Amino acid sequence: MELNVTEVKAEPKLITKKKKRRIKKATKTDYVLAAFMLVVLVVTLYPFLNVLAISLNDATDTARGGLYIFPRIFTLANFQEVFSSNGNLILAFQNSVLRTIIGTILSTFSCAVLAYVISRKQFVFRKPITIMLTLTMYISGGLIPSFLVIKELGLINNFAVYIIPSLLSAFNVIIIRSFIDDLPDALEESAKIDGASDFTIFLKIIMPLCMPVLATVALFVAVGQWNSWFDTYLYARSNSDLTTLQYELMKIMDNASSMSSSDVNGINSQQMLSRKTTPESIKMAVTVIATVPILLVYPFLQKYFVSGLTLGAVKS
Repeated sequence: MELNVTEVKAEPKLITKKKKRRIKKATKTDYVLAAFMLVVLVVTLYPFLNVLAISLNDATDTARGGLYIFPRIFTLANFQEVFSSNGNLILAFQNSVLRTIIGTILSTFSCAVLAYVISRKQFVFRKPITIMLTLTMYISGGLIPSFLVIKELGLINNFAVYIIPSLLSAFNVIIIRSFIDDLPDALEESAKIDGASDFTIFLKIIMPLCMPVLATVALFVAVGQWNSWFDTYLYARSNSDLTTLQYELMKIMDNASSMSSSDVNGINSQQMLSRKTTPESIKMAVTVIATVPILLVYPFLQKYFVSGLTLGAVKS
């Protein structure tokens, strides 16, 4: 009995020692890594904070220089100038939101359907279609053939020009297909035994399991749709009802640049002083307006971003 008591008394000491061993002290490598990540954070955030500070600072005060991440003289004059100089911004914002939502949903779904089809080992044309998709990533017909195709399809000055040409992306299809290839074949086999069709398997089994990679692809597509302005310039600039936010902001920045060049000769100095804005402050305000909306969406998809890219990465 004495031996048993001794053993019982010794147990807490052993447990305490084990717990102490689990506490790991920070090493020099940890400090170096933390310092490196801090530098990366500063380098990443500083440009955006500087742009935000200039956009919220008085333009004449900004011209003195020495402005970093906080505005010295807070003002909303730069944003007021952007919205007052262009009456189409509200309509353009609505069109950009609409094309981003519709384009992202349809493009992600279309890429997922094609990825599922070419991921089936029993599909005869699996390899030829994959090769054709891969070639489109390196070979392009060019701007003029693309414009002629869009024109023949009747998409000029049509809202569908924002959706149809971007329905499929070879890169996104390959990412989703690689993700689907990693899923167990037993899932499909058991569903077929229960009498499920390919469409049912895709919607009720494959799609829910592919949410991480689909969220990643959706983020790619949404950013591309939101930032796109060249298609508006090429195919819809003659229809003011189809204008987009990025296109209108591009025109504002272009006007600001022309004012900046004419300011060298002192032509627009009086006008700028009366408006209390400068071409530089207008550019920064435009940059913030274009960036903030997509930054508000990113946090909701960020948790899927890394896992989706890792699991759906292209494998050799």
